[in-house]
Amino acid sequence: MANRKSVIIKIRRQQTPEAEPHWEEFSLPWKPGMNVISSLMEIAENPVTRDSKQTTPITYDSNCLEEVCGSCAMLINGKARMACSALIDKLDQPVLLEPLSKFPIIRDLSVDRRVLFENLKRVKAWVPIDGTYDLGSGPRMTMHQQEAAYPLSRCISCCCCMEVCPQFNEHTNFVGAAAISQVRLFNTHPTGAALKRERLTALMGDGGIHECGYAQNCVEICPKDIPLTRSIAEVGGAVMKQAIGDLFRR
Repeated sequence: MANRKSVIIKIRRQQTPEAEPHWEEFSLPWKPGMNVISSLMEIAENPVTRDSKQTTPITYDSNCLEEVCGSCAMLINGKARMACSALIDKLDQPVLLEPLSKFPIIRDLSVDRRVLFENLKRVKAWVPIDGTYDLGSGPRMTMHQQEAAYPLSRCISCCCCMEVCPQFNEHTNFVGAAAISQVRLFNTHPTGAALKRERLTALMGDGGIHECGYAQNCVEICPKDIPLTRSIAEVGGAVMKQAIGDLFRR
């Protein structure tokens, strides 16, 4: 908890992807309503360490500042979470800030998360409309369908689920819970279902859904409370059904 006098923040820094990481410690005056991002902004205004050494502003990613864009995910006191919604008053001090550990470092707290977007392309996580002509109104969705789809649509691509997943690491090509949940979302969409077979086929190969160990870390860490384990179970069943059907069609 903050002592209402000062806030101590310890940040793991790395100048380049090849450089050795090191720690720098900062002391900031306490202010009501402080969060991690506002603290990093203060450090940017006066980048001086706790022992009075001039340094450079911290490199990090952020945008919306209201837990919608997903860009400010980092390790805060060892836990993957969104920096914009991490209130200083609710964190133990010193506040330890580190980059996500399973993604290539760009600099300091900024990492390269393109693997998620490559995985979303791999499973064709979109509605197949080319936009070259007006298709008119799409199929109507029932209220039940809308209520089932909305929680899945809340994904902000923060990659927290991938960070805590034991199966997602440098030795595997596992697509991760976020991509699997998006398969469920678009496969249940009246228009998106046109690519259902291709999405399920994509999850049968290397890094597919069979590599999930069902640790359930993903659903515990998700900042948007997406039912990821339910998505994994439902999509896993659909993949198995299609695989068996394909076997008998040979």
